[in-house]
Amino acid sequence: MKSTVTEEDTVPQHVCIIMDGNGRWAKKRLMPRTFGHRKGVEITRRSIEFFARAGVKYLTLFAFSSENWNRPQDEVSTLMELFIQSLKENSAELNDKNIRIRFIGDREAFPQALQDQIAESEALTADKHLMKLNIAANYGGQWDILNAVKTIASRVTKGELTVKQIDQQLVASALSLADTPDPDLFIRTGGEQRVSNFLLWQLAYTELYFTEVLWPDFSEQEMQKALTVYSRRQRRYGKTLEQMET
Repeated sequence: MKSTVTEEDTVPQHVCIIMDGNGRWAKKRLMPRTFGHRKGVEITRRSIEFFARAGVKYLTLFAFSSENWNRPQDEVSTLMELFIQSLKENSAELNDKNIRIRFIGDREAFPQALQDQIAESEALTADKHLMKLNIAANYGGQWDILNAVKTIASRVTKGELTVKQIDQQLVASALSLADTPDPDLFIRTGGEQRVSNFLLWQLAYTELYFTEVLWPDFSEQEMQKALTVYSRRQRRYGKTLEQMET
């Protein structure tokens, strides 16, 4: 399906997604949770293609949170295998479609084979610019902010900064997505209505869209629906309606 977003619609520059519901989707079919994750990989690939066609410039996907290590070991192992397999199979295609892939999060906790594959995929697509795809893996918003605070504190200790020089822009520049505009649209599938420690700083003025649809059922029609809903919203950034209209 081709995106039907028109020039009259407002296409978000940056979309971020919590891809929730793989396990419940599998459970409904009396299948192991890992079956749902495998189906989810297929939908992830379709979503990347769809949002690129729609004109979205940045897409950030929450693939694996820092809390996901607490899941059953066999599920975690399957997720690691899926990461490697998906990167091997799809990096060349991303490169051909002019899409850059980058991972944010603490990758040092991953198996060495996955770390190597991540580095290889990032290097392959480093100069692509149609869309920039960020994969948040072993990522947490609090972790991101904490790292930024540590970086800034270190600079203060070294005499490179004074406390008075610390402002919002400085903190933002030390975060994982420092070179990326804050998300315009946040999507969460699966029915839960929370941000789950995802891009906590960056979501301050993001439009939130929650859907009951489980991730493996998040079709291109549902993706289009999210964009359409976004196009009908008015973003005020703390201003009044009258201020926005002048």
